[in-house]
Amino acid sequence: MSPLRLAANELRRITAGRLPKIAVLALVLVPLLYGAMYLYANWDPYGNLTSLPVALVVDDKGAEVNGKQLNAGNEVADELLREPKFDWHRVSDAEAEAGVRDNKYTFALTLPEDFSQALASSADFKPRQGVLKLTTNDSNNYVARTIADKVVETVRAAVATKVGSKAADQLLLGFSTIREQTAKAADGATQLADGIAKANDGATQLASGSSELSTGQHKLLDGATQLASGLDQLKSGTAELPAKSQQLADGAQQVADGNAKVAAGGQVLAGASQQFVNGLNDQRSAISAKLHALGLTDDQVNQALSVLDQARKPIDDANGKVQGVSGQLNQLADGSRRVAAGAAQLAGSAPQLADGIAKADAGAVQLRDGEKTAVDGGDKLASGAAQLSTGTKKLVDGSVQLRDGLNAGINKIPDPNDPTRTATANTIGDPVAVQTLGQSTAGTYGAGLAPFFLGLATWIGAFVLFLLLRPLSRRALAANQHPLVVALGGWLPAALLSAAQVVLLFAVVTTLVGVHPANPLGTLGFLVLTGLAFTAMLHGLNALLGAVGKFLGLVLLVLQLTTAGGTFPWQTIPAPLQPLHLALPLGYVVDGMRHLLYGGSLDGMGADIAVIGGYLLVGLALSTLAAYKQRVWTVSRLKPELVL
Repeated sequence: MSPLRLAANELRRITAGRLPKIAVLALVLVPLLYGAMYLYANWDPYGNLTSLPVALVVDDKGAEVNGKQLNAGNEVADELLREPKFDWHRVSDAEAEAGVRDNKYTFALTLPEDFSQALASSADFKPRQGVLKLTTNDSNNYVARTIADKVVETVRAAVATKVGSKAADQLLLGFSTIREQTAKAADGATQLADGIAKANDGATQLASGSSELSTGQHKLLDGATQLASGLDQLKSGTAELPAKSQQLADGAQQVADGNAKVAAGGQVLAGASQQFVNGLNDQRSAISAKLHALGLTDDQVNQALSVLDQARKPIDDANGKVQGVSGQLNQLADGSRRVAAGAAQLAGSAPQLADGIAKADAGAVQLRDGEKTAVDGGDKLASGAAQLSTGTKKLVDGSVQLRDGLNAGINKIPDPNDPTRTATANTIGDPVAVQTLGQSTAGTYGAGLAPFFLGLATWIGAFVLFLLLRPLSRRALAANQHPLVVALGGWLPAALLSAAQVVLLFAVVTTLVGVHPANPLGTLGFLVLTGLAFTAMLHGLNALLGAVGKFLGLVLLVLQLTTAGGTFPWQTIPAPLQPLHLALPLGYVVDGMRHLLYGGSLDGMGADIAVIGGYLLVGLALSTLAAYKQRVWTVSRLKPELVL
């Protein structure tokens, strides 16, 4: 008897009658009910969050920033309500707290009263963080808290980006203002440098003129000293003139004979006096020329000459009188009377002449002393002008450095235009963007779970088949058929029904649920191979161990649920369970299905197929061993201790 005939007999047995046929149909539909319905129910839960009731509380009182009102709480609320991802309800604090407690709201998001003030605190250099208050209740739903955490983090990041962008924009705008003011300062520094350069030129000329003035004043002092000395000598020389004139008047009669000599003496004296006056005129002209040469103004020169003129006025008067006396002496030569009269007149004029000479001498002394003071002032002026010239030269150098430094610094201060400033501010506020490069993608939450639940559905479908199928044909065993033939004959009906389960499941999830495999034929073939391997394993356990084998099939289902890595990466399961992932077949089914469904690399499919094929062979080996052992009937077989 061939395995195919044994399989046909078993199929006829389980389909004999209406209810058996319905039972077979039900067994075929079990994987569909588990796999397709579960995927459909969990296909895109994040897409239905708009029906999730959530409380929103806005207590923010706003703040004033740079003269403008900031209401960050209302802005955040408006943004959340503009494109709602949840069923937001804007309520009070009490309503939110009670709603979360009573499961009216899944969670609550509160923007406190100082939210805007905290965001604006950096402007006053008293920074503190704004707080988003999240109220959750795990007794309502634990996963909802995870979703709420992500929502709040998204809101926090958006607010941080917005606030950071505004702050950065103000900073960059400040740079533009600094650049503008620096440019004005540079223009001012340029004008300052030019003005200081001109001042330095003037200071240099002043120093040069002051030096020449000092030299001229020294010469003028020398002249004044000589003048004072000469007048002093003249004063000394004319001190006895009055007495002698009087003696001359008294002895006019006596000197009548000497009139000619007196007249000659008078002419000599008149000539000397006129020469002295002419010398004074020459000195006055020389002093005027020197004062003009020293840079004194006409008023200053005239003032100095007026003092000199006042001092020499008695000399001029005396000279006039000397000249008159000389005329009188000349007249005296003409007649003794006139000589006597001239002598008397001379005696009367001599005191005035002496007094004028004394006054001229005093004026010359004053002129000399005043010139000494002027010389000292001129020397100090020359020294100060030299220092001023040196200082203005340093000031020129400093102003040039300031001008050049400001001009050089302008180009180093950023001056972005409005689009550049906005883009820069946005980059500073949100410097990192995430670029996701999906080598392969599942698309939705349900599609991501499809490899896991399709594999589980295949195991469950294989498990329930042996609620109706007999693992081994008793007739074949009684006929002493070859164990392999008996094993294959018992496995083939389950394999055929498993293939039907897989084909039906694949058709529904790809047409109705929305799973779109990147490799449809490969996915279907791998699922069929999985069904064959799982039925072989469960067939071998049932054939070899009976009720215990069914229990072990259930235990293996539970172990694979926890270790296959169908939801979280398998590396995240506890270390003691990781060897089970490597040993049990469902992990390899999940790995292979992911690559076939999502279009990933097929380089590892050989290992997955080899492991699944290995389990197929192990299952057939177990059922062959069971057929071999059951050729002999025992008491335990006739009356087993446990029947499931």
